[in-house]
Amino acid sequence: MVFSMAACGNKEEKKETTKAAGKETTKAAGTETTKAAEGSEGESKDSGKLIMATEAGFAPYEYTEDGETVMGVDVDIAQEIAKAMGKELEVQNMTFDGALLAVQQGKVDFAAAGISISPDREKQMDFSIEYTTSKQVVVVNKNANRVASVDDLTADTVVGVQTGTVADIYCQDDLGTKDLKQYGKFMEAAMDLKNDKIDCIIMDALPAEEMVKENDDLAVLDKEVFTDRYAIAVKKGNTELLEQINEVLQKLVDEGKVEEFIVNHTTK
Repeated sequence: MVFSMAACGNKEEKKETTKAAGKETTKAAGTETTKAAEGSEGESKDSGKLIMATEAGFAPYEYTEDGETVMGVDVDIAQEIAKAMGKELEVQNMTFDGALLAVQQGKVDFAAAGISISPDREKQMDFSIEYTTSKQVVVVNKNANRVASVDDLTADTVVGVQTGTVADIYCQDDLGTKDLKQYGKFMEAAMDLKNDKIDCIIMDALPAEEMVKENDDLAVLDKEVFTDRYAIAVKKGNTELLEQINEVLQKLVDEGKVEEFIVNHTTK
């Protein structure tokens, strides 16, 4: 298991921004971060680029410091994959469930966004080998005292989750949450938690630690809810790309590079 704690790098990068074919692209350090314009298909072409879909609100795996350039553990991994394939990495930042849909529809080459492997997802897309495991934890408002322990979670607990995540599925299928609040981004959930509109948030441990660092009135409860596995997702049947990704991932895991990437993005 790869394990770590918190924040990010703060190195300034020179960026060049252009607009073409309905997309706005920011180029930095060999990576293009693209935000697809409304109505743009953004389909992957064999043009020397490797297109990654992600949701950049999940530090340390993917995040931005300037609102534009996506960085993080998954981007570092993706850069290594692109390098091994002799291609330029392009990152498309979108919602989490949008990233999963883009993979299924073949609009991007792969998705990397702290994606957990689950039986339902395996029916819709193919997954690489796992490159890290992660605990799902509970974030609470320290001043509200609504949830004191993970064991206090019931169907009546008002829980905030990111739409499409394993926490979302867990609340619906296992916890039977009656009042489930789904968010596109964790920062929206954090704001509602601070304003006492929800009882807690269930999310991945590393982004949770990042969240409480930025919000003194929030805290992570000690016990995890469950542990899941992260992998890269590709379109169902894309065996050739999956084999290339797995080869690079295995090498990075064996050499301890994934853990190194996590440390780089959780220390200043």
